[in-house]
Amino acid sequence: MEINGIAHLIVTVSRFEECAAFYRRLLPFLGLSKIVHDREDYFYCIGGRTGFGINRAAGQHRQEHCDQTRPGLHHVCFRARSRDDVDAVYQLARELGARILRAPEEGNWAPGYYSTLFEDPDGVRLEINYIPGKGLLGADPGR
Repeated sequence: MEINGIAHLIVTVSRFEECAAFYRRLLPFLGLSKIVHDREDYFYCIGGRTGFGINRAAGQHRQEHCDQTRPGLHHVCFRARSRDDVDAVYQLARELGARILRAPEEGNWAPGYYSTLFEDPDGVRLEINYIPGKGLLGADPGR
């Protein structure tokens, strides 16, 4: 068997209203332009063979925020189609007031890797990357 990608990813957030406003702008910009659910406790979009949503945290957890050093989600990385797309998302993240952790730069994760890293209002880290060609899928497995 070989899976056909990830169908969807849902992140639970404590600052739901702020995060929903953030993702209402970010997700359509990324091409997740079909809003499937926009409810009091749940926001979910699809597009680009991807689904992404946020869910309101239970009451007892609403004072917490995402912490990449604890068990659970570390970050989400969306794949862009060009370096220009990475740059454009970086500009939007700045407009949205996101905490920028890394401006667009090249990295050594794969040949031609180019990415930016920022956080949503709840501290969930979001990366946007571009890798030309097949990236590591096209690389020599022996290297």
